[in-house]
Amino acid sequence: MNSRERVILALNHEEPDRVPLDLGGSPVTGMHVSTVYALRQALKLDPPGTPVKVIEPYQMLGEIKPDLWEALGVDVAGLSSQITMFGFKNEKWKPWKLFDGTPVLVPEGFSTEPDEEGNILMYPQGDRNAPPCARMPKGGFYFDALDRQERPLDWNKLDPKENIEEFGSISSEELEYYRREAERLYSQTDKAILANFGGTSFGDIALVPGLQLKHPKGVRGVKEWYLCHVRRPDYIYKVFELQCEIALENLRKIYKVVGNRVQVIFVSGTDFGTQNGPIMSRKTYRKLYMPFHKRINNWVHENTEWKTFIHSCGSIEPLITDFIEAGFDILNPVQTSAANMDPQMLKIKYGKKITFWGGGVDTQRTLPFGTPNQIQNEVCERIRIFAPGGGFVFNTIHNVQPRVPIENVLAMYKAVRDCGVYPIR
Repeated sequence: MNSRERVILALNHEEPDRVPLDLGGSPVTGMHVSTVYALRQALKLDPPGTPVKVIEPYQMLGEIKPDLWEALGVDVAGLSSQITMFGFKNEKWKPWKLFDGTPVLVPEGFSTEPDEEGNILMYPQGDRNAPPCARMPKGGFYFDALDRQERPLDWNKLDPKENIEEFGSISSEELEYYRREAERLYSQTDKAILANFGGTSFGDIALVPGLQLKHPKGVRGVKEWYLCHVRRPDYIYKVFELQCEIALENLRKIYKVVGNRVQVIFVSGTDFGTQNGPIMSRKTYRKLYMPFHKRINNWVHENTEWKTFIHSCGSIEPLITDFIEAGFDILNPVQTSAANMDPQMLKIKYGKKITFWGGGVDTQRTLPFGTPNQIQNEVCERIRIFAPGGGFVFNTIHNVQPRVPIENVLAMYKAVRDCGVYPIR
C-alpha cells in the first residue's frame, strides 16, 4: 500500500496497513526550522552546518524534504502558495541565522533589521519603506504580528471592502504554479497531497492584521476585530460574504488546473477555542461563520473529490457537531490537553463522523519536557484510541516547536512505527 492509498483509506474511515503520518503537509502540521535542522543532523541526512530552508517565515517552519519523508515514513506532501504571509515569494534563497545559531536559508524578500532592543523587525513585501508588520523578540524563534490598526476606527463608517484588500482574483502565474506543482507531486511521489490555496479561512486572527499589506485599512487590530463580533456583527458577516465570493471563484479556477490530484484542501485555520472553552458561543459561530463554511464545503463536495480540513486549537468540543454539520471531513490539531477534549470521548462521540488529524502527542508538555519512554507511551496510547476503524492521521498537536530534545522527537517517530501497524492492539 502506498502513502496516497493509505491516507485515502483512513479518510474514508477504513483501516489501512498502518496509521498514516503527516509532517509538514500544512502550516499547522510542521516543525520549527531549528528542530528540522537538529533532526536532519541526528539522522545524518546532512553534513554539519548545512542550512535548512524556512518555507513559512511567520512561524519559521522548516522544509521537509523527500529524504526526510522516507526516513520517517511520512505520507503527506503539502502544496501551498509560493507567496508567504509577509507578501514575498519563497524564492532566491539566502543564508541567515537564528538567535540560537541555527543556519537557515530564507527567501530574498525576507527583509529584516534589528531595533534598538535587539528584536528583529519584519517588513511587508520586504519593503523597509513601509512600517514593520511583525517582530521576532530578541532570543526568540518566530515572529509576532505587530498592531496594524493604523487609524482609529469610526464604528459607524466601516467599509467591509477595506477588510478584503488581500483577497483577490488568483493570478495566471499562481494558477500555473499550482498546476505544475500538483502534477509534480502527484506523478513523482506517492504521497497524499494536502493543499492550502488560501482565501477560505474566515476570521483567522493570524491573517486579520494583513501582514502582507504595506498600509492595511479596515479593522486590523486583534482587540478591534473581536469587538466587532459584538458591536458590528453585520460588518463581520459582510466581510465574510465578500471574501466567500472571491474564494469560490478562485476555487473554480484552481480545480480546473489541479483536478483531483489533490486529496485534501485546507479550508479554515481560525481558532475557535481557548485552553478552557470555546472563544465564542455556538450561536455566534452558527450565525457568522457556519454559513460560509457550508458554502465552501458544499462547493468542494459537489464538484471535487477533495476532503475538507479545519484547524482549530483549544477546547472546542461544543463546536465539533457544528463543524460536522458545516461539512468538514477533517479536524486538526485535536488539542487533547485542553479542557473537555478527552481523546477517548472524542473518538467515541465523533470518530465515525470526522477524521482526527493530530492529537498524537502533547506538544505543550509531553514532547518538550517528557522522557523518551513517556513519549513512547503517550503516542502508543493515542494510536490505540484514535486509530481503530480508520479516521486518524498521526500528527503532533500543532507544529513541533523549537528546543524539543531531539531524542524525544526520535522517540515519537519510533513509537509511530512500532505501534501504528494495523490491527491496532
